[in-house]
Amino acid sequence: MRRIALVTLVVDDYDEAIRFYTEALGFRLVEDAPRPDGSRWVVVQPGDEGTGLVLARAKGDDQRARVGDQTGGRVGFFLHTDDFARDHARMLAAGVTFLEEPRHEPYGSVAVFQDLYGNRWDLLQPAG
Repeated sequence: MRRIALVTLVVDDYDEAIRFYTEALGFRLVEDAPRPDGSRWVVVQPGDEGTGLVLARAKGDDQRARVGDQTGGRVGFFLHTDDFARDHARMLAAGVTFLEEPRHEPYGSVAVFQDLYGNRWDLLQPAG
């Protein structure tokens, strides 16, 4: 079996990103380990299994310029839920910015939101 285990998300600040992903989005901190070069290996994950995010602090001007726009303004991340209403309400209460009202499409309930840097995400409860 093969699967994508981790995806890197370039961030401005480790602690700020950890707070957002754990407190506002409800992810769990899987790992936060110092590295010899002064950086940190930080992994957050929305559940107990599945793909995690490596929160990597931007190095240099090229990487800093991509923070918040790693997918050219498109939705680049898809957070599946088994209870859209619960998670949408919790995220709103935590200050997450939604860019639209929830929609109910043939494929499921969905709303686009931004992370703290402006990357676009779908909160999605698949149909059926």
